[in-house]
Amino acid sequence: MQNKIRVRFAPSPTGYLHVGGARTALYNYLYARKNHGTFVLRIEDTDQERSTEESLKMQIEDLKWLGLNWDEGPHPENLQDNGEYGPYRQSQRLSIYNEYIEKLLESGKAFYCFMSDEEHEELKNTAIQAGKPGQVNSPYRDKSLAEAKKRIASGEKAVVRFRVPDQEVIYSINDLVRGKVEFPSTMVGDFVLVRSDGMPVYNFCCVIDDALMKITHVFRAEEHLSNTLRQLMIYEAFNFEIPKFAHASLILGADKQKLSKRHGATSVGQYRELGYLPQALNNFLALLGWSSPSGEEILSIEQLTSEFSIERLNSSPAVFDETKLKWVNASHLRALNHADLWQLIEPILKIANINVPESEAWRSQALELFKSYMETLNDSVELFKPLDIQYYEISEEAKETLSWETTKVVIEQWKKLIVQKDSEFLTEEQFLNLQDQVKNDCGVKGKQLFMPIRVAVIGKPHGAELKTLVPLLKTTDLIARANIVLENM
Repeated sequence: MQNKIRVRFAPSPTGYLHVGGARTALYNYLYARKNHGTFVLRIEDTDQERSTEESLKMQIEDLKWLGLNWDEGPHPENLQDNGEYGPYRQSQRLSIYNEYIEKLLESGKAFYCFMSDEEHEELKNTAIQAGKPGQVNSPYRDKSLAEAKKRIASGEKAVVRFRVPDQEVIYSINDLVRGKVEFPSTMVGDFVLVRSDGMPVYNFCCVIDDALMKITHVFRAEEHLSNTLRQLMIYEAFNFEIPKFAHASLILGADKQKLSKRHGATSVGQYRELGYLPQALNNFLALLGWSSPSGEEILSIEQLTSEFSIERLNSSPAVFDETKLKWVNASHLRALNHADLWQLIEPILKIANINVPESEAWRSQALELFKSYMETLNDSVELFKPLDIQYYEISEEAKETLSWETTKVVIEQWKKLIVQKDSEFLTEEQFLNLQDQVKNDCGVKGKQLFMPIRVAVIGKPHGAELKTLVPLLKTTDLIARANIVLENM
């Protein structure tokens, strides 16, 4: 086997990039980067009915967002081939597949089959009813190629099937995650290589592409293990060198069933929209089937790259724990400096029509207060909303506080003292002094003091600590809010 490590991620552009696919891409990326190898992106778009250009663009956008940059494959901007082993889209490789199909037909390792789907199903059911495996060997397997080609030339439709060995053969791989795995050839009957419409199937294309693109290691999900026997037969038929396989663990939902849409968000794009960070999603996905030798769980992409190894991949199913994902995301979010964090939050606040001061110092002060309460970027909306006066309203729970005899005089004095200040914002110290002054002037203390002021600031008697929140509000805003309360008493 060649020395240069070459791995590939080969998604089908039939929808969004699933988190399971993203994990596969991540493992391939990490292995390539750790070993100075090549990471190839190949597009498996032979399913013409379901594959779309829109899905391809979305998946590429998601991979770019995750930072899993590939060395060969469609260019991330114009989708043109980049690399010496293209085309990298299977739909553009049909002439290559036809060439190799012809070799199998000429050698007798494959044959044209004119059975309809209904006939094939009937033979399968008959075998099962007789207590035999439901594998079907086609009655056309020993017909001459010349005769088959005449029928096709006359307009008949046929599939191309692989001729499975007559006698049982044990195929095996030394899976890098699972150890030795054996497959008896009797697990499958003569299987389809090319559909009747002329489109080759996944297993055939996959082998041809991996061989011609010199792929050395195939990291993929456990669900592909069932494809391995058919692929091994095709490798053997061409005397191709077989890559090393590593089948990663299944990803389960909290109910221990295979992760699917019923569990909620399952695509990378959805988590992006929910306010997750790419570095956090990479970190979390890496831990679904792999663990760091250091025992650490919060890891940068650089740490993941340096620490990644096949030996630490686990074959046991991994549970996609949303609570843990939020914790991982919150940890990465809090590690960001304020300038970078604000750059991510600002467009979210603009979409929510939340207006806040332009001052860099103000933003840093606000983030210092709020980031410890944030699990996702989207949490910033509810945290920053109270700072925009257009969203100020008196809550239902404030009515009791407003009914107290001392409340009006407290708020009037609070407003009067703020009006006397000539600064744009109050400092924490100024606020505490001003609060003490209201206490002394009005002869109130405890909740009779704090709750009316809190209503005048945030519209409700319970909530944020005022000494940290008030310095983020302009004195003109504080006065305007107090006026709203007084007008409604």
